[in-house]
Amino acid sequence: MTSHTDSTDPTRIAFVCVQNAGRSQMAYAFAKQELEARDLADEIDLLTGGTRPADHVHDEVVHAMADTNIDIADRTPREVTFEDLQGSDYVITMGCSASDVCPAGWAGENRDWDLEDPDGKSPADVATIRDEIERRVCSLFDELERA
Repeated sequence: MTSHTDSTDPTRIAFVCVQNAGRSQMAYAFAKQELEARDLADEIDLLTGGTRPADHVHDEVVHAMADTNIDIADRTPREVTFEDLQGSDYVITMGCSASDVCPAGWAGENRDWDLEDPDGKSPADVATIRDEIERRVCSLFDELERA
């Protein structure tokens, strides 16, 4: 795995959404779990943020993640900056407009996962979205390990 910025720098992955209160928080939590399970903490750097962050992570998302034994109750949505994205090798948007997120002249790769927003959804619907996010995060890490 190599970074576009410098071959000695870790690969940086940014999980971004508008509010940073649902999908991107779940993706970040699953990615942190993958980092630990695959012993990649020295090779991959993670961040998450939103273009217009909410005040708190959506309750239904906190509950859905608790069902997988991941506690994100203490997470706070944060604003993602131009500098955050400029230094990222991959910016994964969750179904939000990538044009609002990815800066011009940015050398990384953008992927939009086009996921439904879990805000206000039933527990079953949120669990379906959560499981899809987990699957995509695992696939991303499989791909990065092969690279």
